[in-house]
This record gives sequence, C-alpha cells and structure tokens, in this order.
Amino acid sequence: MFSKTRVTEPGPRHSTPETEPTRAPIMDSYDLPPQQGMRTRSGPSVLSSDLTVKGNITTQGDVQIEGSVEGDIRAHQLTVGESAIIRGEIVAEEVIVNGRVVGRVRGLKVRLSATARVEGDIVHKTIAIESGAHFEGSVQRQEDPLGNGVTPKLAPPMAAKPALDDDLDS
Repeated sequence: MFSKTRVTEPGPRHSTPETEPTRAPIMDSYDLPPQQGMRTRSGPSVLSSDLTVKGNITTQGDVQIEGSVEGDIRAHQLTVGESAIIRGEIVAEEVIVNGRVVGRVRGLKVRLSATARVEGDIVHKTIAIESGAHFEGSVQRQEDPLGNGVTPKLAPPMAAKPALDDDLDS
C-alpha cells in the first residue's frame, strides 16, 4: 500500500501497514479536472425590485429581474417580473415577460403573460401571448432567433421607370 508520513501529526508513527486502517485519499477541489462544457443548474440570479442596473448583463445561467435595467440582457432563461422595467434588447433561449420591456426581444421560446407590456419587435421560434398582454411592435418567426445575424428586412419596392419621351412619339 501507500505509506506517507504526515507532517502535521505529532510524535512518531507506531503503526505498520498491516495494522494501519485504510483511508480514502483526500481530494481537494483543485485536484479535480476541469469539466468544460458542463454547467450545474442552480436557481436563477435575482435582481430585486429596489435595484437599478445601468449597463449590459450577460450570463449563461438564468436571471429573474424584478427591478429596472437600462441595457441589453443576454441569458439562458430570463424572467421579467411584474414590477420590472427593461430598456434594451433581450436575447435568451427562453423569455418570460410579466412586466415592461421597451426594446427588441429575441428568444427560442417567448411568453408574454397577461401583465406583460412590450414595446418593441419580437423575434422568436415559438411564442405564447396570454389574453390581456399589451404589445406594440412586430412579431417575426425565425428558426434561429438567437443567431448573431441581423434580422432580414424586406427590400424596398423598386420605383417604376419613367416613360421616355422617345417612346411616346412612336
């Protein structure tokens, strides 16, 4: 087996490998290999109703906003509370709006509850709008609303060519 003297134990060791109890090796967190790509799910980060954020928020986790944010928000799942006011773009896999959003919303799943107030465009893969929700803007379905590309817009109609004077004389 392994024999290792401990520096922190006082006095000499009087045990032999046969009489020494078997001990499991102690592993510290720095002994563990980094697990890339794995994210442990914990509860959402909550911004309380008395908190105002001026700036962008970016996370790979879940966020619940009850206060006000003036800036863009990028998250895995975003819940906008009834008392919340967001002024900026929202990009998340799942967006649940119970409060007020002034700005564009992009999400795979977007849900506007009955208390939602949204002023801006919504780009989504799936959407649910409850009766009573207030929405001003356009709704566009895309397979990949989270893509970094710009939302395609329709080209303006081409103006008709004016008739040439020579054509009128013939």
